[in-house]
Amino acid sequence: MAEKMIEPGQPWSVDRFRPEDAEGVVQLFRLVYGEGYPIGTFVDPQRLMEENDARRTISIVARTPKGEIIGHNAIFNSAPFTGLYESGAGVVHPLYRGGAGIFARLNAHGLDLGKKKFGIAGLFGESVCNHVFSQRMSAKLGAVTQAVEVDLMPAEAYSQEQSARGRVSSLLDFIHIQSKPQEVFIPGVYGEALDFIYRGLSDERFRQPATAAIPAEVKTVLEIQVFDFAQVARLAVKQAGGDFDQALAGPERDLHARGVVIVQVWLNLAWPWVGEVVDRLRKRGFFLGGLLPRWFDADGLLMQKTKNRPCWEDMQVYFERAQKIVSFARKDWEEIKEMNP
Repeated sequence: MAEKMIEPGQPWSVDRFRPEDAEGVVQLFRLVYGEGYPIGTFVDPQRLMEENDARRTISIVARTPKGEIIGHNAIFNSAPFTGLYESGAGVVHPLYRGGAGIFARLNAHGLDLGKKKFGIAGLFGESVCNHVFSQRMSAKLGAVTQAVEVDLMPAEAYSQEQSARGRVSSLLDFIHIQSKPQEVFIPGVYGEALDFIYRGLSDERFRQPATAAIPAEVKTVLEIQVFDFAQVARLAVKQAGGDFDQALAGPERDLHARGVVIVQVWLNLAWPWVGEVVDRLRKRGFFLGGLLPRWFDADGLLMQKTKNRPCWEDMQVYFERAQKIVSFARKDWEEIKEMNP
């Protein structure tokens, strides 16, 4: 695909993706990220059209009167519950950055479209911690920080803008759209942290202590995603049974051999025995990430494990609530290090 030169200073408008935009979106991603963008949907025109046609991805573009694409953001399925969408894959042409407001408009349009046309239950996004711009924009949209993903992305992902010295953490910010009151079970070790985090959730929860034993007869079911570029793995625990430690041990060895340095685990807070699952994970070196509202339709809990010492000192965290959540994560990491020297 030959690179198309785009003139600066043109007027632009924000609209939903059309099939004829596909080549321009891919060209924009390649301009900004080269050939290394890790999500294939946005660097393959045919796949981008197919995903939008299936509504698994809903792309929003900033378009000039000539039809040139100068900005993109999308909402897409990435959580186990398909009614919850992620907002991401945001990119703006270098000639149109610096106060034009394109990125904010793309995000606002995606949220509005998700609410009014697609009836999504909720929306979340990752606000990076190598600067505070996305954190402030997320708050303006009404999103509330619920968790922190420690050392999520390698510094190489930001080499073009040279904005990171080490791995970059992200905050998980959620927008509550559809109400679903539910009963959740709180692991005792995270009582204080989850009490604080739940105060920021604008939906009713009936919280109970998670004191039940893991049912021995239940078989553990894991769903694993690996992002080789980021050296990150995500494990959705669909079921946690008496064989949990054995079921996790093999995948952990395989992921380590594959070069993974960050392992995230998603747990379901609808389980009365989630407290014992948390205790077992902590003994394996996992520490708190935070709350994942409606993650499984029921609320989820994020836990994580890092191969190396997290880059705590490099994190730029703007809002007091997010700072508090990061402090809970760091305190738990420090306790885990003492337990597992």
